[in-house]
Amino acid sequence: MTATTPKPTSATPAFCEGIQYFSETVPGFETYGKAPAIAQGSKSIADPADPAAVFQTMLAADALRYLTLQVTASKASGHPGGFASQAEAYAALVMLGHKNIVTEVGHHAPGFYSAMFLDRSLEDMEIVNVQQVRDKFREKDGLLGHLSGFIPGLLAPAGPLGQGQHFAMSGALLHRDKLFAFTMGDGGMGEPYPMSSMGHFHTAYPSVTNFLPVLVWNGYSQEHHSMVSTKTNAEMIAYWQGNGFEEIILVDAKEFDDGSQAGDYIDSTAFSLEQRMAFTKAVLQGVDKAAKSALGGKLTVFIIKQLKGAGVHALGAKSHNLYPKDTLDAPHIISALKERALTVEAWQLVRTNAERAGGGPAAKTVVTEFELPLADLGELPLEEFAVGGEAKVSTTAMGRLVGKVGERDRTFIVTNADGNEASGIANINQALKIIHPTTDDLYNQGPNGQVYEPLSEDACAGLAVGLCLFGARSLWCSYESFAINGLPIWQTVTQAMAELRRPTPATVTLFTAGALEQGRNGWTHQRPEIEAYFAAMMRNGNVFPLFPPDANSIQACYDWALTAKNKGIVITASKSPLPIRTTFAQTRQGLEDGAIVLQEIAGSKKVVFAVIGDMSLIPVFEAAASLEKSGIGSRIVSIINPRRLYRPTDVAWDTCSEADGGFLSDDKFAEMFGGDALVGVIGGASGMLEPVMLRSNCPRDTFAWKRGETTASAGQLMAFNGLTAEALTKRAIALVD
Repeated sequence: MTATTPKPTSATPAFCEGIQYFSETVPGFETYGKAPAIAQGSKSIADPADPAAVFQTMLAADALRYLTLQVTASKASGHPGGFASQAEAYAALVMLGHKNIVTEVGHHAPGFYSAMFLDRSLEDMEIVNVQQVRDKFREKDGLLGHLSGFIPGLLAPAGPLGQGQHFAMSGALLHRDKLFAFTMGDGGMGEPYPMSSMGHFHTAYPSVTNFLPVLVWNGYSQEHHSMVSTKTNAEMIAYWQGNGFEEIILVDAKEFDDGSQAGDYIDSTAFSLEQRMAFTKAVLQGVDKAAKSALGGKLTVFIIKQLKGAGVHALGAKSHNLYPKDTLDAPHIISALKERALTVEAWQLVRTNAERAGGGPAAKTVVTEFELPLADLGELPLEEFAVGGEAKVSTTAMGRLVGKVGERDRTFIVTNADGNEASGIANINQALKIIHPTTDDLYNQGPNGQVYEPLSEDACAGLAVGLCLFGARSLWCSYESFAINGLPIWQTVTQAMAELRRPTPATVTLFTAGALEQGRNGWTHQRPEIEAYFAAMMRNGNVFPLFPPDANSIQACYDWALTAKNKGIVITASKSPLPIRTTFAQTRQGLEDGAIVLQEIAGSKKVVFAVIGDMSLIPVFEAAASLEKSGIGSRIVSIINPRRLYRPTDVAWDTCSEADGGFLSDDKFAEMFGGDALVGVIGGASGMLEPVMLRSNCPRDTFAWKRGETTASAGQLMAFNGLTAEALTKRAIALVD
């Protein structure tokens, strides 16, 4: 085909404004492009073997390649190569009416944006033509460099590898009648998480197979050959079979090559028209078979094997990323765009099919564009224990409520990798049962349970947060020490929630077995540094770490979390019996103000103890008693919701959807934390105390975690870290003197 610089005419559709090159002809168009393959009123093509449907799928793939390259080159930035190598597979999914598509490859973003433009989803962002796509690509309030929930029609964010399957499985679990395809690259497959998480999910939910991995096997990763590039087709099929997949459909471009291309990975866009259509037909029919298989009860994967960069400016890893030299004026970019250029009529045909597919633009049809109806939880049966009465285990008190939530909301899932019983929440297992194909009452397990227990924090966090992103309730439980392994996807989703265009239940976690309880287990189980992670994230605006001081407080915290929208809520509590120090009313006030006063003793001077945690209160109360003997007064403040203690200007709260602008006023802060000296105390990372230390003007110091060690008791471990009544008393006296 020949391509020319376009001359605007009245016949050129408005959406084409900004297209750099049009072709004068498209071979085969007169034969196969007479009418849209997706008929008016239909949601998909009628027959994947129909030559017109095949041809128009090929056109759609070329349109996606063209837009992906032109949009990225307009900023000389972005990633066109990976998406280009699977353009036929994506086009096939759309032509078959499937638009609930996610990815674990953030670098596919420009291709996904191109697809959302073609089906008119981006019109919800007032992007109506190609020039505007170019202008807003990788710009603030535009089309982010990697996928985001901010973009209409896109179901989930994508950045770190190995996450996309969680979103697809979450969607499949909630919507059994729809296909949730997700693209994954050779590099992503090399992560340990996708295969293991899909394997556990399939064991737990054998009938939920309506998620479809689409492996983009293109031979290259970001900067070199992929680690699976040396596998034969038979070895790749065996790999997936070995991971429990019953149906493996592999379409290899090399089998259709009529140009003697070298190597195992080749470019189908260099084939003759006849062989391009043969390859596209194989992809279209393969995707159709894979979709029906997945929807029909078989664990299925579709694999497209085609050279990275097929049809764009470069091949292999060199196609992955654009650099400053890769501008729209560069000869190699111009050449590639002209090679992929379509006629005006072809563009219109592609757009018509795209907007009809699936029943309309993705922004109007995919499941995440709507709020998921949720069961009414009613009023939870909170049990208020007497202050000063018998010591209680906080996690157990919360666990009873979790069981009630699951009984009232059957879509509710609890995830845990290390065992609920070990965290004092065996009552969750008793009420909701661990999901397992083997029924065994002794272990509270059965196939219809609601407690999901893979031995992977990534899989735990992934399903839990994926369900929240898709609109359902969940709870991720973990030992504080090990939760770090699941935090990347928790962070991805919580960040996405900050920009979602719809409300969705908050992601809620319960982190137990804190470092101070894990003396004999040693430093491998003593990693409260995770709290520094959340401390940093508090400034995002929608992250709320909660530290209930007792079994009453944790119930009020969880009750509050269940009503929250678009937040990431982290509840950290001990599994040891501890004194009851608060009422429900106090915690509810603490959730609003950030903290509550537990005790105040008069004296010649006033030392304020700002305390985060439950066990960390023990030496503080001892220190207060010791100070009283010296005539020094004290105030013990329990910080429950430290995010409230920042100043509004410290936090990006006003940039969040479902914005929460609640912060403690300066007057109330002075009333609560003002004194002659301030001592911050935490059994974890000192960064969590930053909001108080920023605002306090009196002499102050911090007592916090330093490192782990094997000890016989919590007291010994606190002493090893300097968290003793003696040390607190000595420092407090020094500060007031």
